[in-house]
Amino acid sequence: MVIPEELIPIAGMLMVLGIVAIAFWSKARAKELQFHQDLRIREMEHQVKMKQLEIELEKAKGRDAGDKTA
Repeated sequence: MVIPEELIPIAGMLMVLGIVAIAFWSKARAKELQFHQDLRIREMEHQVKMKQLEIELEKAKGRDAGDKTA
């Protein structure tokens, strides 16, 4: 089978576009994964802060209860 000469430049352009599309997708995917990782880290930090606040609240409740009984 012989490929017509008109299709060679089109095939070359399609190949370049395919490579560019793959590179763009790869970079976009890396940014998406980084965003999800950053979001998860912030979520974990938030959970730690909430736990600390709960502990402080329990301590404050304990002090208030101790003050009322004394």
